[in-house]
Amino acid sequence: MSGQTKGGLPGKVPVTHGSWLRRLLTFVGPAYLVSVGYMDPGNWATDIEAGSRFGYTLIWVLLLSNLMAVLLQTLAARLGIVTGHDLAQGCRQEYPRFARVLLWALAELAITATDLAEALGTIIGLNLLFHIPLLWGCAITALDIFLFLMLQHFGVRKLEAFIVVLVATIGGCFMIEVVLSKPEWHAVAAGFIPRLDSSMLYVAIGIIGATVMPHNLYLHSSLVQSRAVANTFTGKREACRFNGVDSVIALNAAFFVNAAILITAAAVFHKQGIVVTETEQAHTLLERLLGESVAPFAFAVALLASGQSSTITGTISGQVVMEGFLNLRFTPWARR
Repeated sequence: MSGQTKGGLPGKVPVTHGSWLRRLLTFVGPAYLVSVGYMDPGNWATDIEAGSRFGYTLIWVLLLSNLMAVLLQTLAARLGIVTGHDLAQGCRQEYPRFARVLLWALAELAITATDLAEALGTIIGLNLLFHIPLLWGCAITALDIFLFLMLQHFGVRKLEAFIVVLVATIGGCFMIEVVLSKPEWHAVAAGFIPRLDSSMLYVAIGIIGATVMPHNLYLHSSLVQSRAVANTFTGKREACRFNGVDSVIALNAAFFVNAAILITAAAVFHKQGIVVTETEQAHTLLERLLGESVAPFAFAVALLASGQSSTITGTISGQVVMEGFLNLRFTPWARR
């Protein structure tokens, strides 16, 4: 590994030769960093409200938004691999100055709004798990940049491995939640049949808006360039194919997490006629309604893992956007 990739990540990962599985494993990673943006605390709020208010009815909206995400992220990854430029750099090269500045400002606003939800998720997770006051939790969350700097020092593969562990933690916690909540599986299956009325429209739009976020496209088109792909038609075609597989697996993992949150909310809250609109409210009610202390604990662990992983990738995407649109590189701590 040598040099430095965009986003401040050091070096490039050599492409392994050998069996199909070994080559695939070389490319596994970027989509998982992107996928945490699809299961961040902002998604939790819409999923919990959708499940508690409308039961399993809006699962099909989650599936639709996931299919949109797979398509858009795959196209963004292909752009990065084939052209050697991320989406922000492509916009800088192709669009007039006014359009570039407008797109940069919109991307920064999206990152700021998303990062606010992610930071709040970490702060609330620390409060629920360790009873740390919110103000102290804010200070601790601000210091998570040192964790990022440490992981950055060890290279992109270590960072990817850390994020994969956090994603697996989130998935494992919500598998526990689903088992404990005992959902009605025939009703879950019926939720994949599209149904929508005016009362559901606002929440459905919220689900799509929380899922498909522009900074993830900028991020993915940059991260895929962390592999030392041969500058040939064959090499780039293989990289596109393997990154497509990586995207499908990682984003379907994000769909599983979001669906598990909605299913848990429907099985626990909607069944009792309780509409939940706040994360802390959901945590408080889980133990009382399920009678299991492990349920709120798993919920808080997943929330902390979600917030922490999202803030790390949010820092990287901010660097990618600023560097791509403005050709400015900030140190990670300053950006954070």
